[in-house]
Amino acid sequence: MSRSPLLLDDVNERQGIFRRRAFLLGGVAGVGLAALGGRLAQLQLVESGRYRLLSEHNQFEFVLTPPPRGVIFDRDGVVLASNRPDFRLLLAKDETTDVDQVLNNLAQLVEIDEPRLRRLRAEIDAAPRRSPVALVEDMTWEEFSRVNVRAPELPGVTADMGEVRVYPFSAAFAHVVGYVAKVSAKDITKDGPNSEPILLNPGFRIGKQGLEKSYDLDLRGKPGARKIEVDVKGRVLRHDPRGDLPPTPGAPIQLTLDSDIQNRAMEVFGTDSGAAVMMDCRSGDVLCMFSAPSFDANAFVRGMSGPDYKALAEYDRKPLFNKALTATYPPGSTFKTMVALAALEKGVDPSRTYTCNKHWYWGGRPWGCDQAHGTLDMHSAIAKSCDIYFYQLALSIGPDPIAKVARAFGLGEIHDIDIPGQKPGLIPDTAYKRRAFPKDPVWHAGETPSMGIGQGYVSVNALQLCIQCARLANGKVALEPRLIHSIGGVIRPSGAQAPNLPFDPAHIAFIQSAMAAVVTSGTAAGGHAELGLGPIKMAGKTGTAQSHNYTAGSRGQHGSQGAWATRDHAWFIAFAPYDDPRYAMSVLVEHGGMGADASAPKAAQIMRVALLKDPQIRARITQPPPVPVATPDKAAAPPAPDATT
Repeated sequence: MSRSPLLLDDVNERQGIFRRRAFLLGGVAGVGLAALGGRLAQLQLVESGRYRLLSEHNQFEFVLTPPPRGVIFDRDGVVLASNRPDFRLLLAKDETTDVDQVLNNLAQLVEIDEPRLRRLRAEIDAAPRRSPVALVEDMTWEEFSRVNVRAPELPGVTADMGEVRVYPFSAAFAHVVGYVAKVSAKDITKDGPNSEPILLNPGFRIGKQGLEKSYDLDLRGKPGARKIEVDVKGRVLRHDPRGDLPPTPGAPIQLTLDSDIQNRAMEVFGTDSGAAVMMDCRSGDVLCMFSAPSFDANAFVRGMSGPDYKALAEYDRKPLFNKALTATYPPGSTFKTMVALAALEKGVDPSRTYTCNKHWYWGGRPWGCDQAHGTLDMHSAIAKSCDIYFYQLALSIGPDPIAKVARAFGLGEIHDIDIPGQKPGLIPDTAYKRRAFPKDPVWHAGETPSMGIGQGYVSVNALQLCIQCARLANGKVALEPRLIHSIGGVIRPSGAQAPNLPFDPAHIAFIQSAMAAVVTSGTAAGGHAELGLGPIKMAGKTGTAQSHNYTAGSRGQHGSQGAWATRDHAWFIAFAPYDDPRYAMSVLVEHGGMGADASAPKAAQIMRVALLKDPQIRARITQPPPVPVATPDKAAAPPAPDATT
């Protein structure tokens, strides 16, 4: 029986379709296999290095390590701020960490009070997962060993050794050098240097005050990294030291301060409140800048408790306040040197006299003085510090010439010494009155006498008065203070690279002579400013500045009388040696009373240290008197006396 042609055609057609589909599917499979083979070749041959790094990254991590902070030295290389080893405990929490149990176990091994435990819980809750949080820092070796023995009871806690900032002369330099502390949330920014991840490291500190804050970026250095192996949950398995990246230490900073002078200032002040600033009146280098009372900067590095900080902040003598820069006070009679120089520049004859009978009536009111000085010329008025003389002298020249001279000597200005918080004070003039008092813009004549004795609107800080005295002692150059000698070995410009003073040298010499008379026969005579260094003598000017307005009839009870907070402020500015000025300084004793009694003796003791450290000055002090040359008629020995005397 023969097959139907239709059936054969149908079979052939289906076989053709099958073959076409088979070829198509085979082609698709071939392309897929080729693509898969190509991709495998790319991954295993071309990109093998990249995926090897990714694999290692899953196995290894780099943990940032803080760099050693730059060391701060004084002018002689004495260390003022350095670093030392720090034993600490870190906790890196994960989803299985029982924070309360860990802290409770830790509290049995190391002394941690309840407020500290509450702060730790808050810090741990706010920290990202596996980000280490410092539980205990600055541990003793005994504590460190005790915790290591009980380590299995503290899951997630690791013992670590880092570095902590230390200040060997903490109290003496606290206001200048400042301190470092933990990074707070407000310190971190979205961009810039304070956005770096290293700020989250528990061992990292940033400058919070003083030079530590001003030069924080220079002192920071650059962080390194430690290579560690982790498991799938990110827990540390081991440390691979071969992959560590060393950090770059911060730049060292050398100051112009002298640690011997600074420490002596702290000893001299004791419990008194005030400030002392000393400059080299040839170069402008700041040798001393001390504020009293002070505080322990190391306590801020460790972390100060709330009650301790409150006690410091509420103490009436304000140890946290920098009285050398931030606090301003009336300069009192130290300002009379500026009034006298302004008068000389205006052509006033220094032999002009005024008579002081302790009271002077002008403008419908009495103006007082400490005592009846009689008739005085300008030289004697500076030496005796006669208020009535300077009331009338200031009235004769007006406020604007006085203000011009005072600003030329550095008063009323902010000086670039790189410490934050400096206040400019105020040197008033008629333009100031128009700006500050639009409802009463006229400078009244009755405001001038107060300005003449450094009261009224006038206010300065201790640094400015030291600059004034240094420029007077130099006599030629408008010295600028220099506190930083070098950063990273790069020396900063000298403060003597400044314009000359625009005043007659003879007039400045007159003021210098009058300041010498203050010590020998004036308000600081009688040993108040005695150096005890043989031929080396000091010139100076006392000042007693009102800290409050006196009530009627109380003018004779000012000075050191009454409660501490109502006493006058005591000033003394000085330079030495008088015949070859090298060092100038200002001393303020807050509510100390009379400048001659409270400030001048302190200035003399601090100045002695600077003079005795100067080889040339010491040679003058110890040099024996010249040997007389024998002449022929005196060569023979004198006859013996008739009787023993």
